[in-house]
Amino acid sequence: MSPGLRDLYRRMEELHDEFFVSKWRSGLQREAARQQDALMAMLFLEALGIPNPAGYYTLELYPEFVEEFHRWHQRMGMNRFPEPGFCC
Repeated sequence: MSPGLRDLYRRMEELHDEFFVSKWRSGLQREAARQQDALMAMLFLEALGIPNPAGYYTLELYPEFVEEFHRWHQRMGMNRFPEPGFCC
């Protein structure tokens, strides 16, 4: 593919994003953040003091989300996590 044609495709993709995607981007990001918050709450229910009925099925996901947990609980309004040794 020639460089000129590649630049044309890149510009067309930018225009497509500007006209069609940017209108919905904030709503999509808000919904993704809401779903991420719900997933984090579901994963760490026991750390919050609530029995987790799906705990056995979510064990494999803990390593993926442990690093994000600190940012999540601060965003949810808990500056320091109440259970010592779990976070902070």
